[in-house]
Amino acid sequence: MTSGLPFDDFRTLLAAPRPIDQKAADHVVQDFRRYAGKGGSLGCLEELAVWLAGWSGRPRPMILRPLLAIFAGSHGVAARNISALPIGATAAMVERCSSGAAPACQLCSTYDLGLKVFDLALDLPTGDIAIESALDEKATAATMAFGMEAIAGGTDLLCLSAFGVGNSTVAAAICAALFGGRGADWVGDEPGADRSIRGRKAGMVDAALSVHSGRLADPLEVLRRLGGREFAAIAGAIIAARSEHIPVVLDGYPAVAAAAVLHAVNPDAIGHCVLAGLSADDGQAKAAARLGFKPLLDLDIGESGVAAVLAAGLLKAASTCYASVAVSGVR
Repeated sequence: MTSGLPFDDFRTLLAAPRPIDQKAADHVVQDFRRYAGKGGSLGCLEELAVWLAGWSGRPRPMILRPLLAIFAGSHGVAARNISALPIGATAAMVERCSSGAAPACQLCSTYDLGLKVFDLALDLPTGDIAIESALDEKATAATMAFGMEAIAGGTDLLCLSAFGVGNSTVAAAICAALFGGRGADWVGDEPGADRSIRGRKAGMVDAALSVHSGRLADPLEVLRRLGGREFAAIAGAIIAARSEHIPVVLDGYPAVAAAAVLHAVNPDAIGHCVLAGLSADDGQAKAAARLGFKPLLDLDIGESGVAAVLAAGLLKAASTCYASVAVSGVR
C-alpha cells in the first residue's frame, strides 16, 4: 500500500478497522449463560473472556503467546527540568530490562509472557515541543510502521508500555490538544517530584499548545507535533494488532495518549484495547475516562510494564476459566 503522503496509509487503515467477531463473542456469552443456569458465576472474568473471543476471533479464546512490548524514547522537552529523573534514566531503564533485573522482566517469567524492549534512537531526542515540532510527518509515519513490527514473530495478546523521561508531560500535551483544557488539567504528580515540577510540566504543555495553535485539528498532526517516538510506535502497534485480531493491553499514560490519538481519528479504532491500571497521575485517569476505559486493576502501579503483565495474567485466567466452562460446565 503506497500513497503520496506518509500518513495516508494509516488514515486508510483507521477509516475501516477490522470489526469485532460478534459470532465468536456470542458463542462465549451463550456458554456462560448456560453455566449461570447451573448456579455458576465468574463475574468480570466472563466479560473478559467474551472480550477476548470477540477481538481474537476465537469462539474458544486462549492466550498462548502473550507479549509485552516496551518502547523507549527521548524527548527534547525533558531538558527543561520537568521530571524528578535525570535524562539518562531512560537508557538505564532499558538496560535494567535488558539484563532481566526489572520487575516487569521477573513478572514476564512468572506469567509466561514474551518481552521486547525497543530503543527508539535514545541518543537522538525529539524536538522540544515547547518551541518546535517533535517530529516531521515522514519520521512519525516511519516510527508508526516500526511499531507495527512489534507483532512480528506472532502473539495473541499484545501488552504495550513505554519508557521515556518527560513522556508524561508529552502525554499531557497530547491529551490537552485532543480533549481541550490547559496544562494544569492534564499533568499529574510523579514519585519523587515536588510541586514545582508539576508547575513546570503544566507550563511546558501550555507553551506547546500556544506554539502549535491552529495546527492541531488533525489528530495525527497532534501526534507528530506534540508526541514522540514511543507514542508513534505504540499507535502503530495498536493499528497492527487490530488488523491481525490481536487484543491489546495498554499500560501507562503514554499508551493511553497514543490510543487517544487513534480514537480521535476513529472512535472505533481502539475497541480491541483494555487498560491495565492507573498510576497516581490524575491526567492519565482523566484521559482514560474520556476514552471509556475502566482499568482492570486498581493497584496504583506506576512502573512501566508491571500492571500490563498482571493484567495479562488476569486475562489468561479468564480464558482458562472459560475453557473449564466450555468443557464441563455447560453439559
